[in-house]
Amino acid sequence: MEESWATSGFDLHVDARGAGVRKGLTDALRDAVRGGRLAPGTRLPSSRTLAVDLGIARNTVADAYADLVAEGWLTARQGSGTRVTERAVPRPETPARRRPADSGPTHDFTPGTPDLASFPRAAWLKAARRALTDAPNDAFGYGDPRGRVELRTALSGYLARARGVRADPDRILVCAGFLEGLALLGKVLRRRGVRDVAVESYGLDFHWNVLGEAGLRTRALPFDQLGTDTGELADLAPGAVLLTPAHQFPMGVPLRPDRRAAAVDWARRTGGLILEDDYDGEFRYDRQPVGALQGLDPEHVVYLGTASKSLAPGLRLGWMVLPARLAAEVAEARTVRPSGALDQLTLAEFLTSGAYDRHVRAMRLRYRRRRDLLVAALADRAPGIRVSGIAAGLHAVLELPPGTEESVVRAAVWQGLAVHGLRRFRHPEAMAESPDALVVGYGTPSDSAWAGALDALTRVLP
Repeated sequence: MEESWATSGFDLHVDARGAGVRKGLTDALRDAVRGGRLAPGTRLPSSRTLAVDLGIARNTVADAYADLVAEGWLTARQGSGTRVTERAVPRPETPARRRPADSGPTHDFTPGTPDLASFPRAAWLKAARRALTDAPNDAFGYGDPRGRVELRTALSGYLARARGVRADPDRILVCAGFLEGLALLGKVLRRRGVRDVAVESYGLDFHWNVLGEAGLRTRALPFDQLGTDTGELADLAPGAVLLTPAHQFPMGVPLRPDRRAAAVDWARRTGGLILEDDYDGEFRYDRQPVGALQGLDPEHVVYLGTASKSLAPGLRLGWMVLPARLAAEVAEARTVRPSGALDQLTLAEFLTSGAYDRHVRAMRLRYRRRRDLLVAALADRAPGIRVSGIAAGLHAVLELPPGTEESVVRAAVWQGLAVHGLRRFRHPEAMAESPDALVVGYGTPSDSAWAGALDALTRVLP
């Protein structure tokens, strides 16, 4: 059956004002073409369709079109309809080539970013097709503020198996990455009367800023050669603590068993809350995987995970596993829905089909090879540099001679390298001075660029 004329036209907004309807329409269309709102080659609605849309006579539209064809603004050909006349458009001037100082880095060693070129496009597309085919009709509605139940169920199984998390789907909330989850928790904590949140001496300033925007003060826990000292929680007396127990960022050490226990004991004794950032929990190389802290006490730990490191930050997919006492309250606190339902369903399919595990295993091998090449290059070309924090994750800490961090970072910038010094990650209230060091991410450069990136890095080291 042929499609009716009423459903086959093109929408066109026209403000046809003037002394006469025909003149007003002709002037409005001419102005739209002259001003560029209707680009050359744009097909206009049929005279019948536009007449119905505007509530005027079809002959009036046809006459207006004819006037503009005669003037050269429009063309009308049998079978191709009425279109805006193709005409020469002045080409914009080619901008001057940017100076090297204005261009992006030649090699990006920013920590915490994965190899975006390795995103599993084919496998993700396959999962997306299957997810779209099987999606229930209600997936296209507003949905549950906690996220799609299919993804929450898939995460429950995966996190229990791979990270030792005790997770009921009803207590999982899908969020648009770690920062949204942290912002929601900050809002709820402030409503509950919390004023202070303890954080590690080293971390990310935008995490601290998110908590600050929620009206919470961040207090730095001491850090020593054994890592974060959670024994000081009793003295700081915060309402919550933000930790990276499996792989401290950026120092790269796991939280010691006695200090994990001390944090849980503090939470049980005081009713405090531990916010566990498991930002790169899948990537372990030279040691047994460190299980999630949440497994020790699910009622006092909020587990936060994300697909940003394992897949890509552009997916905007993260999750929280909440204590029973907080699950409903956090869900009610969100004012926007989570990431798109189709992306959630695709990730659920990716997890349940085993594609996620296969991708993580492949990336684990790839990142380990890069790390090993980094260590070998430093041993060969910069033997005075000690490397630490490399048993897991996507970055390494390169310890520098005292007093050289600032000059090395400056030299790296001049050489087109994006690299950060350790001081950038130090909390303003941290008690001990930071040693001189670089925090070098080895996830971002592609495999083909890695050898050149290592050459450039070693040239700026003392």
